Amino acid sequence: MSRQTPALRWRLLPSLFLCLALAFAPSLAEGRAGSSFGGHSSFSGMGSRGSRTFESNRAAPITRSMTQTPGAATSLGGYGGGLFHRHPFLTGLFGGFLGSMLFHGMGGFGHVFGGLLQFLLIGFLIWFVVRLIAGRGFSRGGMGGAMPRSVGAAAAPAALYRGRDTTVADSDLTAFQSIHAAVQEAWGRSDLGRMRALMTPEMLSYFSEELTRNTSQGVQNLVSDVRLLKGEITESWEEGDLQYATAYLQWTAIDYVVPLGGAPGQAGLPVRADTATPTEAEEVWTFVRRSGGNWLLSAIQQV
Repeated sequence: MSRQTPALRWRLLPSLFLCLALAFAPSLAEGRAGSSFGGHSSFSGMGSRGSRTFESNRAAPITRSMTQTPGAATSLGGYGGGLFHRHPFLTGLFGGFLGSMLFHGMGGFGHVFGGLLQFLLIGFLIWFVVRLIAGRGFSRGGMGGAMPRSVGAAAAPAALYRGRDTTVADSDLTAFQSIHAAVQEAWGRSDLGRMRALMTPEMLSYFSEELTRNTSQGVQNLVSDVRLLKGEITESWEEGDLQYATAYLQWTAIDYVVPLGGAPGQAGLPVRADTATPTEAEEVWTFVRRSGGNWLLSAIQQV
């Protein structure tokens, strides 16, 4: 078995390269060009829900998140993952800063610097993972590494930490509904400054990416006449100093796309411009706050 471990290590490297390439190439993902976040998302779910990010909650699974998948990190004192996993206020700040400040706000130099920094980050991650693999017993002959698990014995799965269930007040649901309306309004006006006060840095980076995509295609998504039909809390929990709550939201809105700086119905442009018929949307929104702080949008899932 020791003869196969070096080969196993090198088989992992191509997979690692592929994962890194996908992680650092958001343009490969299907976006929502020409539609709002109000029910027309190509992503079934995005954002972070703390320890419950990948837990089934009868909504579409989260397929885009900066939270580590279960088992990717060792549990520390009951909290899975590290600082960024436990604090969504920091999660996405690194990627959002690079995307918004370095790649878009510095012109040609920004693209060159961003590309260099990207290669450095990829190189560091590859070095780190190879060292991690080598330190866990994948070295040749198994000498100096950790003892392998018993062959033929199924290891008992560790219980996943999922926080402590709590309750939220009616005033919190009212706050969620207000955030929902404000996000829709800010999205229609492409107002990232307003969004920054309504959502986590991770979610802000996703919204910023979509606005940039729309701008590059010469279109603008407008959302108006948002009417909430139903809102209810489906779950709430605490993780350390963070409190999470998930709400089911159903609403209608006039949702259409126009040429950037143009008017609905302008001829000759492939845009959707139905300004009369409301569209209905159902989504699950998760919010997070520090103890005593304000709620922020942390994740969106389609229903």
